[in-house]
Amino acid sequence: RSSDLKKVNDKKLRGHLKTQETIYQEAALRAARSEVLLPSEAGFLEADDPMERTFKFAQKDIVKHLDLTSAKKAFDLDLAFGPYVMDYTRSGRHVVFGGRKGQIAMMDWTTKRLNTEIQVKETIRDIKFLHNETMFAVAQKKYVYIYDNNGIEIHCLRDHQEPNKLDFLPYHFLLVSIGKSGYLKYQDTSTGKMVAEHRTKLGDCNCMRQNPYNAIMSLGHSNGTVTMWSPNLSVPIVKMFCHKGPVRSLAVDPQGRYMVSAGMDGQMKVWDVRTYKELHSYYTYSPANCLDISQRGLLGVGFGPHVQIWKDAFGSKQPSPYMTHMFAGEQVTDFHFVSYDDVAGVGHTKGVSSLVIPGSGEPNFDTFEANPFQTTKQRREVEVHQLLDKIQPDMITLDPTFVGRIDTAAKAVLEAEKKAEEEARNANKRKKKEKHKARGKSGPDSREKRKQLIHEKEKREKMRNVQPNGAAGDHEPEVERSALDRFMNKRK
Repeated sequence: RSSDLKKVNDKKLRGHLKTQETIYQEAALRAARSEVLLPSEAGFLEADDPMERTFKFAQKDIVKHLDLTSAKKAFDLDLAFGPYVMDYTRSGRHVVFGGRKGQIAMMDWTTKRLNTEIQVKETIRDIKFLHNETMFAVAQKKYVYIYDNNGIEIHCLRDHQEPNKLDFLPYHFLLVSIGKSGYLKYQDTSTGKMVAEHRTKLGDCNCMRQNPYNAIMSLGHSNGTVTMWSPNLSVPIVKMFCHKGPVRSLAVDPQGRYMVSAGMDGQMKVWDVRTYKELHSYYTYSPANCLDISQRGLLGVGFGPHVQIWKDAFGSKQPSPYMTHMFAGEQVTDFHFVSYDDVAGVGHTKGVSSLVIPGSGEPNFDTFEANPFQTTKQRREVEVHQLLDKIQPDMITLDPTFVGRIDTAAKAVLEAEKKAEEEARNANKRKKKEKHKARGKSGPDSREKRKQLIHEKEKREKMRNVQPNGAAGDHEPEVERSALDRFMNKRK
């Protein structure tokens, strides 16, 4: 605001902030004008009769009333290497899924074109796309492996041992893993360097989810706690007691305001991340295995053979779900909403299925963020821009809006804080210890000998500067000598 800018004394800073404010106002005005160019609108299932409930609508009944293109989005793949885990790209165009018994496949699910299919003959615990569909990471029995879209192994990350869960931060190019040892590891996929490695000290962890708003990782542990981590701190930023049993799954909405947790106690709780308080809770027939939140705020939960979709589950407690589906004789192991489409993918013991969920996806996509219809040339250009705009891991904090803030505290207060920090820093400084040398050179006898040698050397230097009369002072000028002087007879 202009009134706030008047308080800034620095003219250069005030002019820069005024320019930035003008740019933001123009961007908001252009966004308002471009709303007329957004032709699609979000829609949900609606019952004709007031006594009718939308959760009674079966998938086969919904598909009958869809157009041919939309009806093809609902399908089932019967596979023999389950149970399956899966992941979609940020654009929602490609899907990759892996079976517990070693099968990996990637496909363009809209056209049903298979890109690659391999059998690694090893246990697969999780699978995750990286920055686009050209590479994906797989958490196998011992290590994390990176494959390309042709199924060729590119890297073997031996630092990530016995991984259970994987996640990827697209704006930071960070691959995050948590394993049986309880170590949370961040690896930069653009440089290949290990950014951070934190010991959670809470044992085996099989539940991890990122907050899309601030890139904070949330971990669910066997003692019922949820911890939030940043690569810049070796201790958790937030530690919450959420369940009376182990935490099975977590989900965070895209705006970073709400978190949903499911535990072995049969409860599914909704939390306000801004205040870290519980809003309300739901009971599931059996402990939930997977959770996910769509772009439009729908909550999906999978437990046993059931999948439930909840609408408006954050603001108030809902009496009944929005949609339900059951996979008879199977166990649901993974669930994901598809970006920019009203579709959800389900991984279960007998394969992979795709469900039509009206109103789940954002109807209008931003091509600068994710483009489902991008060409190969556009994908390469976007990849270069993503690398140039990569955010450093040091910027990951619980409150990302701190960047650009002005500290309005008085000068005396700032100086007092700075002085207190310096005093605390000086108090924590330790005395410099003697450098430990090789074997046999750090004993008491060796140290005493070195001290005597140094003392004798200093004594000799002092004696050289002392004149015969015992006074240390000016020296007589030295006479220049020649190399032939030794052949001359000395005369008395």
